[in-house]
Amino acid sequence: MGYYNSPEPKKKQKGYFASSFTGLIAGALLVGVVLPGFTDSDAAVQENTTAAVESASNIQNVSSVVTTDVTKIVEKNSAAVVGVTNMQTAAQNPFAPAAQTESQEAGTGSGVIYKQEGDSAYIVTNNHVVEGAEEVKVTLSDGTELAAEVLGVDVWTDLAVLKVAGDSVAAVAEFGDSSVLKPGEPVVAIGNPLGLQFSGSVTTGVVSGTERAVPIDINEDGTEDWESEVIQTDAAINPGNSGGALINSQGQVIGINSMKIAQDAVEGIGLAIPINAAVPIIEDLETKGAVERPSMGVSIMDLEQVPAEYRQSQLNLPEDIEGGIVVQSVSPGSGAEDAGLQAYDVIVEMDGEAINTVLDLRQHLYNEAKVGDTVAVKIYRNGKAMDLEVELAESL
Repeated sequence: MGYYNSPEPKKKQKGYFASSFTGLIAGALLVGVVLPGFTDSDAAVQENTTAAVESASNIQNVSSVVTTDVTKIVEKNSAAVVGVTNMQTAAQNPFAPAAQTESQEAGTGSGVIYKQEGDSAYIVTNNHVVEGAEEVKVTLSDGTELAAEVLGVDVWTDLAVLKVAGDSVAAVAEFGDSSVLKPGEPVVAIGNPLGLQFSGSVTTGVVSGTERAVPIDINEDGTEDWESEVIQTDAAINPGNSGGALINSQGQVIGINSMKIAQDAVEGIGLAIPINAAVPIIEDLETKGAVERPSMGVSIMDLEQVPAEYRQSQLNLPEDIEGGIVVQSVSPGSGAEDAGLQAYDVIVEMDGEAINTVLDLRQHLYNEAKVGDTVAVKIYRNGKAMDLEVELAESL
């Protein structure tokens, strides 16, 4: 899930997360023309004011400093957005001495400083930015490079929390309220597209949509494992922007930039994790190193994966039952075993909500329940409906 920049000479990354420069980068030159009698001392300009200089030909050269809402937002937040570099041991010549093995940059992304406490500062970024890292480096907006400790990562929400020394940190971002966002509301994205060469890049746009559901295949087996709720924006989100800030007109972070839709026929669909959904994950990662999620203690599979003949011969399901999940095994000592769940039971409801797929079950447990809760489960066993109550434990 998401985007970060991976430079050469690493092997080509899968999907659209990898990016490299192999062509020519053209820069824009700003050429200034000095008119007679026009010196630096004559060009003192204050905010929102203009100064005019008249030449011998009566042509006026007007110089101005423009301050807008966007520039104020950038001034407030740019120092709180950092570069995050994933360092991994590079593949070495097998005939080279072992002492020559060293870490190299495997990818770069962005991060947001959200807290400064004592001698430390805390940064939120994406899990995929630091995934597989043997070492993580953070680059502040002024170029200062700091060693970072990964406090915790969460693959389900694609979030990670880092800790760095706080004495060089100049700014901390303010979190806003993503639940009040409306389509059409202006937003600003700050991050490091294509790596640290373009650090602190600013793009603008609007909220294109809220509460978008994006399917995620975490283990890349071709099956949807999770459905991520995201904010859609047309502000440019490019490789390396992952983990950066999506900011509202009040200068508050309302999303963590995470990914974009990368298809030839698609343009202007960037996605960010809503900050309201991110905050409890950030808190768990910072304090516990992991996210506490409930578990029933069963291994399961979708009913639709079971051939129709076995649904009748082995599961003995009524013909009108088309959705559900099949219990493959029950963990000893789990809440499922205590409740009496058995292999080949088919779960069709939880707390009155239909459970048609494994994804439905995960969404219910992870979004609507917590460790220690007791959930009402409706199952079919040998063709008969039964109601059970399962106490949820912490997943391992």
